[in-house]
Amino acid sequence: MKNPSEKTVLYPGSFDPLTLGHLDLIRRAARIFDRVYVGVLVNPHKKSLFSVDERVIMIHRITKDIPQVEVVSFSGLLVDFCRQLGISHILRGLRDSGDFEAEIKVAQGLTVLEPGLDTVFLGTDLRYAFLSSSMVREVAAGGGDVSVFLPEGLAPLVAEKYRELSKADQ
Repeated sequence: MKNPSEKTVLYPGSFDPLTLGHLDLIRRAARIFDRVYVGVLVNPHKKSLFSVDERVIMIHRITKDIPQVEVVSFSGLLVDFCRQLGISHILRGLRDSGDFEAEIKVAQGLTVLEPGLDTVFLGTDLRYAFLSSSMVREVAAGGGDVSVFLPEGLAPLVAEKYRELSKADQ
């Protein structure tokens, strides 16, 4: 449980895989908040490349140099998880106006469900405005080099996953 005077934020997502855009938002949030929870969503209805445990381990390894970051997994309602951890802020990155339109509706719904739960929007660094995990997966599935999109050390893990999937399909 957190210290009541601590400013905390939860950055929820699937992070399948964590991109340089995600990492940029985590680093920037760590300059604003005392503690940044990176919440890896367990979604049994979505087929993921990496298991939740693999994603938590990867993100923990990538963010180990940021002392304010804590990587956790969660399932169920986001508001319930925030209540459980005593979190009062959600972090969302905005790449474009489409993201804003979708995210503002979610933020408004969260506030109805949990008054006092504020969403903080950070504009994505222009270097990463085009980037998404799904785009990385598409490029990797086609055998492309995704190292320019991912934190150091993740591209070989993504490539290996696709090799394993390819072998399993044969």
